[in-house]
Amino acid sequence: MNRRRQTADGRRQTATCAGGNESVCLPTAYRFLPSSARGFTLIELVITVAVLAILTLGVIPLVQVSAKRQKEQQLREELREMREAIDQFHREALAGAQYQANQGTTGTTGTTGGVDPNSGLPSGRSGGTNPGTAPGTGVNPLADPRVRVFITDQTIFTADNVDRYPPDLDTLVKGVDVLPITAGGLGRRGNLNYTATEAATQDQAMPKTKVYLRSIPLDPMTGQRDWIFRSCYDEPGSSSTDGVNIFDVHSKSDSIPLDGKGKYSDW
Repeated sequence: MNRRRQTADGRRQTATCAGGNESVCLPTAYRFLPSSARGFTLIELVITVAVLAILTLGVIPLVQVSAKRQKEQQLREELREMREAIDQFHREALAGAQYQANQGTTGTTGTTGGVDPNSGLPSGRSGGTNPGTAPGTGVNPLADPRVRVFITDQTIFTADNVDRYPPDLDTLVKGVDVLPITAGGLGRRGNLNYTATEAATQDQAMPKTKVYLRSIPLDPMTGQRDWIFRSCYDEPGSSSTDGVNIFDVHSKSDSIPLDGKGKYSDW
């Protein structure tokens, strides 16, 4: 009885498959999958991996060059910032030294009224050798339009640092005491550009601390806040410094720039 039922069921299944979809009647291992459900062949996978590898090898150098170019730009900006701070400190230090020299001249000649910032001479004094010029330059630092204040504390300079460059970068970060050029009897009195009240406050001016650098910049090439310093008394191209002052600053990196000219330490 059971055998006859199995034979009859098999005949019905064969008849159904003959008139319908044959793939449904096949065993699971022999059924055809639709094209949307098929995977990649081995050759397709190999070609895909090869294309991705070629694209990666082409993109990586471009990314590296772009990153290096950004570091070079950052290095130029850091060097420019420090050098401008050094030069401004130098100008205002010379102005402070000249102010003290003019004050000494005023005291010895008995004149009063401060110093004329345009000529560097004590008020009411003219003719003869001009004491208002920086030694060896013939230029009056008090008349420099870039100088709006002068450094009052001249004790930060050693006897060897007569050119008044900053002794170190920390001095630029910590700041120094300064006074405005118009303070301390430097020309407000009798100047029509100022009121009597403004002129009266000049004698009460107190030194303020001026900071030239917010912080010591990070060398993008070395990742350290460590730089090569040059004194104004060092020989050109010297590998060491006498440490008297900071006249110039360079990177410590000996790597070659993108343009292939020299080293970063030569910038």
